[in-house]
Amino acid sequence: MAANSKQKLKLLYLYKMLDEQTDAEHGLSMAQILEKLEEEGISAERKGIYRDLGILREFGCTVNTIQRMPVEYTMEKSGLDLAELTLLSDAVQSSRFLTKQTADRLSKKVAALASVHEREALCGRVHVDGRVKSQSDSVFYNVDTIHAAIREKKKISFLYYKYDTNVQPVIQHGGKPYDLTPVQVVFADGFYYLITWSDKHEDFVRFRVDRMRLVQVGAEAATRNQRIANYNLEDFAYQAFGMYDGEVTKAKLLVAPDAMDVVVDRFGTDLRVKRITDGSAEVAVTVRKSAQFFGWVAGTNGAISLIGPKALVKEYKSWLKQLLKKV
Repeated sequence: MAANSKQKLKLLYLYKMLDEQTDAEHGLSMAQILEKLEEEGISAERKGIYRDLGILREFGCTVNTIQRMPVEYTMEKSGLDLAELTLLSDAVQSSRFLTKQTADRLSKKVAALASVHEREALCGRVHVDGRVKSQSDSVFYNVDTIHAAIREKKKISFLYYKYDTNVQPVIQHGGKPYDLTPVQVVFADGFYYLITWSDKHEDFVRFRVDRMRLVQVGAEAATRNQRIANYNLEDFAYQAFGMYDGEVTKAKLLVAPDAMDVVVDRFGTDLRVKRITDGSAEVAVTVRKSAQFFGWVAGTNGAISLIGPKALVKEYKSWLKQLLKKV
C-alpha cells in the first residue's frame, strides 16, 4: 500500500491498536503508539495523535488515561468484559453437544473479543477434560432447520437413532422418518432436545437433537390445538428429570436440613414447605413419575426421602427391590 494511502488510515490503525491491545489494566504510552504506527509505515507526531484521540472521543469512544510514568492511553470496550467472556468460554468448553474441534474454534472467536492481555487470562480457566463430547456438528444445522419449520408453521421430518449394545447407531421407527409438529427447542442437561407433538399419540414426544438425521422442513402444515398453545416448558423443566417424560403426580419429600439446596436447585424456590422441629422439612412438589425421579431420590443417600403419597412410595419401594435383583 502506498505511503500516502496508509497515512489516511492512521485513525483506523490507532482505533484498532487501542481496541486490541489495551484494557482497564493495560495501556499504551505515546511513545509506544508512535512506534507501533511506524511499524505499519505510518509517520505521526504527538500533536497529531492527541488530535486523533480527541476525534475518537467525539465519535463516542471512551478513551482514558492511566496515570503512570509515562502516561498510558486505554480504550474501554463497549462489548463484553473479561468476566463475561470467561463465562462464555467456559460454557462453550463444557457443552457436551459440541465437538472438541468446534468448541476450540468458538473459544478462539470468544477470545478474539478480548484484548491481547485478557486473552492470556482466558487461557487455562475452566477445563472439562474427560467429558464426553459430541462426535458430530449436526446439531447446529438441525436446530436451524427446526426453527425454520417453527417459523413457517410446518411439520418436521427426520430419522432418529439410538445406540445398541455394540455401540452402533440404529435407526428407530422401523427406518421410517418421523413427521411431527415441532413445538420448542430446549437445552437441558448439556444437550438440545426437540419437543414435538405427535398426532398419532395425541401427546408430546421428545427427541435429542444431536441424534436426529436428515432433518427437513415438511410440506404438511403443523398441527395446532389447545394443548400445544398452552404448553408450559417451565412446568415441565421443574417436573421432569433428565428430560424423561412420565405421569404428572404430587410427591411429598422429607428433606434433611443440609439438603434443602438440592431441592431448590431441582424445583426452584416456589415450594410448599412444612418445617419440622428437628430442622428438617416436608416439601410438596409436582414431578413426572419415572425411574430417573426415583434414582434422584435414592442418589441423595437418605438426605431426601420419599414419604408420600402412599401409592408413589409403594412404587418407589418396588423399583428399589427390582433394582437390587439386578445387582
